[in-house]
Amino acid sequence: MGTPRLAPLFAGPKKAAALLDMTQAEFLSLVEGGALPRPVRIGGKIERWNMRQIEAILTGEAMKDDTPEW
Repeated sequence: MGTPRLAPLFAGPKKAAALLDMTQAEFLSLVEGGALPRPVRIGGKIERWNMRQIEAILTGEAMKDDTPEW
């Protein structure tokens, strides 16, 4: 058996958009409009999206009482 593969904790806009089956431009437009969560900054320059938030969007768990958790 090999080493277990770890799931990423954060993703860039291209990967986050692909996981939601949309283009990067669509994804970033929804982020700017507040429909999707904003990225976190790592080291002050790098922006990444929290994969737990993306998974919560995919499963519907992000919406509680019609209000997004972010």
